[in-house]
Amino acid sequence: MPVVDKGYLPLGAWNNLYLVTSAAAATLVGLLFVVITLAAERQPPSEAKRIRIYLTPTVVYFASVLLLAGVLTFPTQSRLSATLCSCGEGAAGILYALSLLRGRPLGGRFRVRGDAWPYSLLPAAAFGLLVAGGAAVFELNPDRGLTLVAVSMLALLALALRNSWSIAVTVISPPPGDGTSR
Repeated sequence: MPVVDKGYLPLGAWNNLYLVTSAAAATLVGLLFVVITLAAERQPPSEAKRIRIYLTPTVVYFASVLLLAGVLTFPTQSRLSATLCSCGEGAAGILYALSLLRGRPLGGRFRVRGDAWPYSLLPAAAFGLLVAGGAAVFELNPDRGLTLVAVSMLALLALALRNSWSIAVTVISPPPGDGTSR
C-alpha cells in the first residue's frame, strides 16, 4: 500500500463543486423564503405548525450544504480539520434527521408516514455518507473521501430541492374543498 502524506488535501480540484453547491443552496433557500412569504396569507393559522415541520428540515439541509462548502474552501484546511468538519457535521445531521422521526424539535409529526423518507431517513443516510467521506479523507485516500463528501452534498441538495418543491406545491395549492380549480 502506498504511503499517503497525512497533510495533503486536494481541495483545489473541488473548488468549482463547492462554489456551485453553495450558490445553489443559498439561492434555493432564498426562493423558498419568497414562496413561503407570498403564500403565508393563503394558509390558515392552524397550518403554520405543519408547514414548519416540513420547512425547517429543508432549510437545515440547504444550510448544511452551504456550511460544508464554505468550511472546505478555507485555504488552511488540513486533512484532519476537513475530517473533523465533515464528520462533525455529518454526525450532527444524523442526530437531527433522526430526531424528526420522534417529532421532538418542531413539536409535531409528519402528516403522512411516507414523508419520513425524504425529510428524515434519506437525509440521515446522506449525512452518514458525509461521515464516511470525512473518515476516508483522513484514513484512506483523500480523493475518494472528498468524492464521498461531494456525493453527500449533492444528495442533501437534491433532497432539499425535492422537499422545497413539495412544500411550494402544498402551500400554493388551494385547500381541499376550496372549490377553486387550476
